[in-house]
Amino acid sequence: MKTTLDFLEPLFIIPEKTKAGYSFADTPFKITFNDSNVVFYGVPLDITTTFGKGTARGPEAIRLTSARQIETYVLDEKVDIHERAKIYDLGDLKIPPILKNKKGKESHIIRSLKYLNKTIPEITDKLVKSNKLPVIMGGEHTVTYYSLRELAKINPIVIHFDAHRDMKPEYNGMKICHTTPFYHLMREGYIPGVNIIQIGIRQTDKQENKIAEENGVVTFDAWEIHRNIDNVLNYLRSATFNKKLYISFDIDVYDIPYVPCTGTPEPFGLNPFEILEIIKSLDKSSKIVGIDIVEVSLRNSDYREGTLATQTLFRMLLHSCITH
Repeated sequence: MKTTLDFLEPLFIIPEKTKAGYSFADTPFKITFNDSNVVFYGVPLDITTTFGKGTARGPEAIRLTSARQIETYVLDEKVDIHERAKIYDLGDLKIPPILKNKKGKESHIIRSLKYLNKTIPEITDKLVKSNKLPVIMGGEHTVTYYSLRELAKINPIVIHFDAHRDMKPEYNGMKICHTTPFYHLMREGYIPGVNIIQIGIRQTDKQENKIAEENGVVTFDAWEIHRNIDNVLNYLRSATFNKKLYISFDIDVYDIPYVPCTGTPEPFGLNPFEILEIIKSLDKSSKIVGIDIVEVSLRNSDYREGTLATQTLFRMLLHSCITH
């Protein structure tokens, strides 16, 4: 009989054969898929980005820094990440290559998105049914649409960290792309707006703002967080009590000095201590059912984003691996 791993393995390039050459956090002892409780995989996607490029290197940056630069002992929690999280890294999802034909780039985009539209929900379904926490290392923010479409079945509260709302109906003629996932998740009935909490927003257009307000999206913009973070923390403790949570974390929620490589950095962003407080405010009764960390990039051997992404993931994992 074909196992879950038999289905998944052919879809991926194993971590040791990716550009990083390591699995996430380089587990010091071998964890089998069956023994794991957290399953990582990379989606090195960079096809609908419309400004700075480089998100395809996100999984590489995260794996390399987590394996080579960063110790897994989390000092503020006084626990090693491997004591809580039994991590298995599937590797990088194989994305269809660019087609060398007259249709050119557009055919590549359409082909790739159709593939992800089918594959990521299948992967998510397999992992959830195997009692694994799925963690996606992006890649552009488009991947959230495919992951949440499947996880919407268990009705999570979505905690969306970002400089941008990503609620445009379409952008540059594309309906599903890195600036549109949350609009389509709401419009298609997967996630009601009242179940979305957006954190760190500081760039939007009038239409997106109206869409968010009309759908009951809860927004804590960066200015409110800077002025009175305690109000935000108190709200999150209450809103996440005994809830299932999906965390979608765009690295550009951090302020510009922290994210020199991401494609659309914005000023007035959050700092690592604010992010740490926000993650720790999620009520201990809540359960994280899915994570994606996206828009991480790598340029000129600048690993700041990989480091930030790793340290942010460690704190999420410590929450997710609380025994419920």
